[in-house]
Amino acid sequence: MKLMINHQTHYQYTDYAKNSIQYIKMMPQSNAHQQVLAWDISVPGEKTLNRDAFNNLWVTSTQRFSYLQMVIMAQGIVEIQPNSDSISHDCSLNPLVFLQPTLSTFFNQEMHEFALKYVPITNRKNLISLAQALLAYMPYSSFSTNVHTSAIDAFQARQGVCQDHSHVFIAMCKSLNIPARYVSGYLYVEDKTHLASHAWTEVYLDHSWYCFDISNQLFTPSSHIYVAIGRDYWDVAPVRGVRQKGGIESMQSIVQVLPC
Repeated sequence: MKLMINHQTHYQYTDYAKNSIQYIKMMPQSNAHQQVLAWDISVPGEKTLNRDAFNNLWVTSTQRFSYLQMVIMAQGIVEIQPNSDSISHDCSLNPLVFLQPTLSTFFNQEMHEFALKYVPITNRKNLISLAQALLAYMPYSSFSTNVHTSAIDAFQARQGVCQDHSHVFIAMCKSLNIPARYVSGYLYVEDKTHLASHAWTEVYLDHSWYCFDISNQLFTPSSHIYVAIGRDYWDVAPVRGVRQKGGIESMQSIVQVLPC
């Protein structure tokens, strides 16, 4: 299935911003699940291409001029294999790296006991049961959290979005000593009102990474486009940066994923 992606991020400022640096992770790579047929990132200023510790591609963009608004646009065509069951170990990093604690994926005793109830033995079937129970316990709720919400806070609030579901599931897997990683990307669904920019979890079992999309209860990457992997949101954030001045910043993101 070929999918066309158009991801626009619009920034506006109440005062002139200048001397800014943007770190952009919006570049999918080809793997056993997907082939990137075309891709480009448009951003004002100078840009260079790099790789991070997780082998994600990222663009560093610098703006040495003053501006009141800026648009970052990523677009391209990716062909996915809808019948992919798992992703083979595709990173030079030892999977145990994904057991490292992060501020977003700490767990408490209550979360550990919740996970242990559904996963007394580590296998995919039990982890799917945990994923189902987790969504029932903390339903998807738009705008209920933000990027700084931790797994513990989201679990205690009993609601969240795909980012929170991913952080909580990763934290629970860590509590059981199971490597799990955060994935950012895009999701194709026929419902055009569905948010196309997405996050989900992958768990390392039997030398492969298996998809656990808690928010949508999808356990194969049948409609998913991988962009970046990491320990949590902060490893894969689409745009991070610093600037001089600019006053108050406002941001709007538009994402389209369409068959082609």
